[in-house]
Order: sequence, then C-alpha cells, then structure tokens
Amino acid sequence: MNWKSFGRALTRIGLIFVLSVGLCGLVRAQAGSAAPSTQRETSSPYTGDLSIFDAPGRDERLQINRVMDMLGIQPGKNVADIGAGSGWFTVRAARRVRDSGTVYAVDINPEAIRYVDKRTKKEHLQNIKMILSKPDDPQLPADSIDAVLLLKTYHEVAHPVVLLRNLRSSLKPGATIGIIDRNGSGKNHGVDKDVVVREAAQAGFKLRDSQDFVKADGMDYFLIFTAGPE
Repeated sequence: MNWKSFGRALTRIGLIFVLSVGLCGLVRAQAGSAAPSTQRETSSPYTGDLSIFDAPGRDERLQINRVMDMLGIQPGKNVADIGAGSGWFTVRAARRVRDSGTVYAVDINPEAIRYVDKRTKKEHLQNIKMILSKPDDPQLPADSIDAVLLLKTYHEVAHPVVLLRNLRSSLKPGATIGIIDRNGSGKNHGVDKDVVVREAAQAGFKLRDSQDFVKADGMDYFLIFTAGPE
C-alpha cells in the first residue's frame, strides 16, 4: 500500500470511530431521558350528588372507628381527609380529635369544599379547615399532619406518585397514611392493592399494615403507610 492509500484508510477508520462514539453517546442520552412508563388508567373524579356518601349504615360497613383507631386518630391530632367529598369522614375525624386537634378537608372540587363548609357550620364544628387543592398536591401546611386518609379516592388520582411525594413535607415524624379503596382496573372506580403498594414505595412510603376488614364483600382493602427515610 502506498502512503496515499494508507492515509485514506486511516481517514476512513477515524470516521468510523467518530461515528461509533457518537452513536453510543446518543443511545446513552436517550436511555437517560427515557419517558416514564405509561400512565395507568384512572376513574373520573365524582361530581354528582354528594349526599349519597352519607347513606345510613356506612359507619358500620366501613368500620370507620376501627380505621381511626389504627391510624392513631385521637384527641389533639391533626388529620387530613384527602378527597373529602361530602365531608363524611371529615366530621367523624373532627369529633374524634376534639377542639385540641384539627381536620383538613381537602378536595379539588370547589362544590365539595362549599358543601363541607356548610356542613361544618350546621354541625357546629370549629376544628375543620377547608383546602381547595390541586390534583397532584394537597397543599397542606408543612410538618403539621399526624394522620391522613384517602377514602375511595386513590383510584381517581391521575398522578398518585407525585401526590404522595408532595404529601411528605406536610407530615410529622411517624405520621400514618391510610388508603381505603377497591380492587379494580383503575377506570372502574377501583385500583388493585398491589398497584397502590408499588406506587407508594416509589414515593418513599413503607407499607406498615394491610387489612381487608372494610366491607364484607372482600373487594375493599385498607392499607397503612409511613414515610421512609428521605
């Protein structure tokens, strides 16, 4: 091979090397910026008649006093009812924590907030605060909450991991997070328990307890989480 041919060969080798390095870098960049996994299906937030949540016998069916016991809801505690709806759980928690505690009724629906506000005045409860929240942020005060309950709400949350991450800053050390929901596909007003556990773990929460005593049909579950280390 003469020097001219040798030089052309070196040029071709150098070009192949540059293209290979560039391609590897592009693959690594794409892998690092890959889009998150497909968002799971959710149910449309309820916007109908709020009074349906106050059906007679619901206390007994959901064993709500046992739920509050397990979440540590007692006098002096601060509680968040995320997805408050009609305020069914809000007023029960407010009576449990008494005047020395506070219950935050959190909802993204302005009509629900107005409904709970009227209800608290009618029932003469002074320890309830209403929060019109964002879909992925409950907007609770920092370092203020001892216990949280999402009652038949989680399946409606479009970005549950984001919501739970935003919830962390409002929790006191040792705070409990309760989720009561129904096994389902996400779009049928239920979401499988294993999905909730996985998403909570992604947000930094540890499963402390899992129960199925709520509702006798075996479809409902009650999960209790605590925040893991930052």
